Amino acid sequence: MRFPQRTLTSFLLRFVILVLSLASTLCYAGSPNATQGLSCRPGQMWFGRVLVGQTTSIPAALTNTSSSAITVSSIIPAGSGFGISGVNLPLTLSPGQSVPISVSFSPQARGHVDATFGFASASGVIFNLNVHGGGLNPGLLIASPASIDFGTVTAGTATQSVTIKSTLGYDIVSQAAVTGSGFSISGPSLPVMLSWGRTATFNVTFTPQSSGAASGSITILGNGSVPSLTIPLSGTGVTPGSLTATAPSLSFGSVQVGGSQTLSETLTNSGGSAVTISQATATGAFGVSGLGLPTTLAAGQSTSFSVKFTPTTGGSASGNLSIASNASNPTMAVPLSGTGVTLGSLTATAPSLSFGSVQVGNSQTLSETLTNSGGSSVTVTQANVTGTGFGVTGLTLPLTLSPGQSFTFGAVFTPTSGGSTTGKIAVVSNASNPNVAILMSGSGAVAGQLTITPGTLSFGSVVVGQSKSMTTTLNATGSSVVVSSASVGSSEFAVSGPPLPLTIPSGQAASFSVTFTPQTSGTASAGASFVSNATNSTAQVSLTGSGTPPPQHSVNLSWNPSTSGAVGYNVYRGNVSGGPYTEINPTLDPNTTYTDSTVVGGQTYYYVSTAVDSAGVESGFSNQVKATIPTP
Repeated sequence: MRFPQRTLTSFLLRFVILVLSLASTLCYAGSPNATQGLSCRPGQMWFGRVLVGQTTSIPAALTNTSSSAITVSSIIPAGSGFGISGVNLPLTLSPGQSVPISVSFSPQARGHVDATFGFASASGVIFNLNVHGGGLNPGLLIASPASIDFGTVTAGTATQSVTIKSTLGYDIVSQAAVTGSGFSISGPSLPVMLSWGRTATFNVTFTPQSSGAASGSITILGNGSVPSLTIPLSGTGVTPGSLTATAPSLSFGSVQVGGSQTLSETLTNSGGSAVTISQATATGAFGVSGLGLPTTLAAGQSTSFSVKFTPTTGGSASGNLSIASNASNPTMAVPLSGTGVTLGSLTATAPSLSFGSVQVGNSQTLSETLTNSGGSSVTVTQANVTGTGFGVTGLTLPLTLSPGQSFTFGAVFTPTSGGSTTGKIAVVSNASNPNVAILMSGSGAVAGQLTITPGTLSFGSVVVGQSKSMTTTLNATGSSVVVSSASVGSSEFAVSGPPLPLTIPSGQAASFSVTFTPQTSGTASAGASFVSNATNSTAQVSLTGSGTPPPQHSVNLSWNPSTSGAVGYNVYRGNVSGGPYTEINPTLDPNTTYTDSTVVGGQTYYYVSTAVDSAGVESGFSNQVKATIPTP
């Protein structure tokens, strides 16, 4: 049955009422069965088709339309499956009085049923209420196949389909749930109605999470004679072959240049299928022996071979043992390391040290590290410093370093006047390189002054949630100034500009942007502080502003009422044309207007509506209407 068209804000709205389980009501302005002053609204009741074993109800009202009181002493029952509730007998109605009643239909068998309720007083039947309905047999769901076995799955996923068929009658499949590790299901959107002989097909996927047998089941829920159907699931996961090395890395320690050191390595197939090793190579001063290739390892099998280190020069050496195979990890790398031992050799981590600009009267210390990179001990006997303002701290001589040992000390620059200067640390030892020079450079800086213009920024009124930016400028005089940080005393203000630390040469300036983003209404004030190495170490600009509340928006919707028995309406909203949509009215709306006050400025929304009849059956979506919210 199709409802007439009607308009929702100039768009046509059409919906279709489902036949199955529909309880429709034909209402009349008066009851054609009214006698002796008693009437009922509605005067007749049509329950449509209802599944056997289920119940649907229709509300009604009895009214005394006469000028004198009426007493209903009994109600003569109607045909099989019909009932009336909400009436306490005897029932006396004053003139014009109405009482609510509820009429229900619970079909006992398939087929159409017509019946009549008789309302009687002491003088006999005074009103007849005609009721009509039809019973439908519930269906019986069957699955094909009745169970699914995925067999052995080595890697990836396996998919099979299962078909659900309704027999004997009608069935609504409401849920399809799957249990068991690694099993999943996809298929048609639920709920879905299956008439006698109709089918629905689902895809079942098995993605083994571990090795070994797995089991699960699919449970199909319906409203037929058997409310649930279980389909057993089974499968076996087999992990692919995987290589592991007993030693994830090999360290050969110290080896004399010209000699060699051999270590053993073992590869094991820790997976569930065979692995073939096709290549094994070593880089650097390392080599592989004792491994015949190609070689195949069954699941759990191992093979051992040798890796040799033959250093040709002194110092640390590194390389990689690369294993190529058809395992799940087709390329395996085993890091290799060792040290060739030679005469002691002294190296400085930093061959030169740059102190940059240091304010006159202050000191800056940089770390320097001496390392014995040879194969024998080295003794440092002297560390001679040249250059004005340079020095050494934390170095006590003589100093002996074992092979590979390091020592860290401090180099100090304390300028006594402005300008650039250089120096050197001359390190003397008994290493193969007895003289190591560490160059030093730095610049003495006279402290500068930092000014800020303007000293006050007034942002005026800004809408809450929006932003306004203003600019302030830092000026350096007397000498270069290093601005190290900037901070604001309120989260409603923010400073942005050049990255910090920032050096501003003398006579030059740097601009920064201050942004005011009020979070609440009312006046806000704070200070933006800039920290530097100037004599006035902190410069500050005062910030003021006022937050004003943003404008509020709403969308007003209206539509013509249904003329075919709707008792209320639902309103849906989406952010994309064509949906998906979300219901926005908290309860069924009996009116034909709705105001959406939850919209946001600058957004676009799409609205549709549905109609709901007295049995709770909801129509499809109406044609869509668009609303664009202004900014702000």
